[in-house]
Amino acid sequence: MKRRDFLKASTAGLAGSLVGGVGLLSWTPRAHASTIEKTFYITDGMVTQGDGKDIYFRGYSSNSSGLNVPGEHLIVQQGDQVEITIHNTLGSSHSFVIDGISDETVNSGRISGGSSTTVSFTADNVGTYVYYDNRNAPYNRIAGLHGGIAVMPVNSDDELYPGSPTFVQQQFWIFNQTDPDWNDAVRNGDTPDSNFTPRYFTLNGLSGRPPGAPGSGDPAIDSMHDPRSALHGHVGDRTLVRMINVGLAQHAVHTHGNHMEWLTSDGDIRPVWEKDIVPLNGNNGIADIIFPFDTPPDSWPPADVGTYPMHLHDEMTQTAGGGLYMFGSLTDIFFE
Repeated sequence: MKRRDFLKASTAGLAGSLVGGVGLLSWTPRAHASTIEKTFYITDGMVTQGDGKDIYFRGYSSNSSGLNVPGEHLIVQQGDQVEITIHNTLGSSHSFVIDGISDETVNSGRISGGSSTTVSFTADNVGTYVYYDNRNAPYNRIAGLHGGIAVMPVNSDDELYPGSPTFVQQQFWIFNQTDPDWNDAVRNGDTPDSNFTPRYFTLNGLSGRPPGAPGSGDPAIDSMHDPRSALHGHVGDRTLVRMINVGLAQHAVHTHGNHMEWLTSDGDIRPVWEKDIVPLNGNNGIADIIFPFDTPPDSWPPADVGTYPMHLHDEMTQTAGGGLYMFGSLTDIFFE
């Protein structure tokens, strides 16, 4: 059963808000649906990777002089009228697309270099979605033009969909894989003509820095301490994680400490299973899970504080530059 079919409802009297920023995403329902406005700037630049190399990226950025990869994580409420303005500061043409969030396709069409456009839509369908550039697919998307947006149910601040298991906090994990040769081709206005050979693996645009490595513990560059990525909670702080994979390779997401409650897969509501590994498809694959922050059952003596890793069981993703171990897609889970 598709989420959008299960959750179809009238939008009369719905509440709405749009939030984003750093760390856990807050959400407070409001009394009425709202018109929500957001502005992105399509920009580009170089991002230093874990092995010290600078790689070209593009992004939906918060201002014309910065570079955000991914774009800001957003939350709205079912029934909100959303208006997103995109200013393309580059010379190449781009677009802004969200699949499935509305009963009508959200697609800006071509946004020529130096021009702007506004997309308007009603957030009809509850769930987790990707916004991305579908031009020159998939190259612009995996070169950085992507982000996550969520639609909350009416009158609820603790459900993924009406009747779902509940949570007390939420955040996004957006995974990507980068082939520097492909990004260079995009930079030069070319279509990559080589096989996809990813050398860098990121979570919310960052990679891990193991203890003792340069940058370890720096939340600006270390995904193990990035407040958008690391999970922080006390026992009982059930955390919804909206997982998105904008890259091409399938992932196997593995958490230590607790099993995850697996709620959805690519927009389908599924029987809730407790799993220590959840598959996450490539090409905008989505999976929603709850990390329950229960007392870790295998800790002895029982311990309610400690630190546990999240990493991927497709092991090459733990590296950077072809072999720099523990500089890939991973983060930490802090029981506090």
